Amino acid sequence: MEDYLQLFVEETNFYNRILLGNVLPNHWWEPLPHYLQTWIRNYIAGTLVYFISGVLWCLYIYKWKRNVYVPKGLAVQVEQLRFRLHLEKQLVWNHALGIEAVKEFGDVKAREGLLGTLFYPSKILSAVDAIPSVKAMILQITVAMKAMPWYVVLPTISEYMVERGWMRCFSRISDVGLPLYLIYLAVYLTIVEFGIYWTHRELHDIKPLYKYLHATHHIYNKQNTLSPFAGLAFHPLDGILQAVPHVIALYVVPTHFTTHIVLLFIEGVWTANIHDCIHGKFWPVMGAGYHTIHHTTYRHNYGHYTIIMDWLFGTLREPVSELSKVK
Repeated sequence: MEDYLQLFVEETNFYNRILLGNVLPNHWWEPLPHYLQTWIRNYIAGTLVYFISGVLWCLYIYKWKRNVYVPKGLAVQVEQLRFRLHLEKQLVWNHALGIEAVKEFGDVKAREGLLGTLFYPSKILSAVDAIPSVKAMILQITVAMKAMPWYVVLPTISEYMVERGWMRCFSRISDVGLPLYLIYLAVYLTIVEFGIYWTHRELHDIKPLYKYLHATHHIYNKQNTLSPFAGLAFHPLDGILQAVPHVIALYVVPTHFTTHIVLLFIEGVWTANIHDCIHGKFWPVMGAGYHTIHHTTYRHNYGHYTIIMDWLFGTLREPVSELSKVK
């Protein structure tokens, strides 16, 4: 048993040498305890994954493919805006800009906004082409980086527990065979999906949890404030709670150690993906089209990788139905 557990220690030592040995002087990290080396490695790796995935995603959707990936819901809103402008234009002409004549269209600021767009058509163009501001993305990065040192405590602890033999992990796929590995992986992902769904849902349903934890993430609730950098912009405890199912799964199902580590860090890429407001339309994947609805209604689409749990527990709302309602 001790010899087998040593395989996990050797593997984490290998990861530490690969990353820390290439970014830090050896005399800085080699004297440190193993668990602290692991935490530093996870912090550096998590930060790199966050920035590389966020920057590449933003360059792709906001610069290289800007004309392709206009949020669909926004285009519908613009058409609705143009129709309202047409009606208001008639009222303005008929009533000589009388403010009472346009009362039915909302408050004064809303009317002024519509009138401003009427006389300055460039505002319509900027609305169509809306993307998150640099200020919004910097705010998201700031929140995520404040939380990052705490986020990586979880994988550091899970690795420590695996090295001590407290988890049901195996070191090599050949130890169980490929078919059984794939079965275990499917069970692991199902546990993670179920756990994240209910954790996320309770972070909304339990008011103190929402107020003091999850509300930090939900200040990004419009298509022009959501960006890939919002994916990890959580209160630290919120982010940890939503990742805990990855660790719980290790107690329940035998799991390949390397696969577990990879899946934890893939979270950084996945959360960037579901916050870009681009609907991938690949059932049953929880694409950004579904998750954007979650950020605007707060009561639907709590799932993580897929929409299956939302479908099972009655919280699914389809992006297509949302667009048809606006139309």
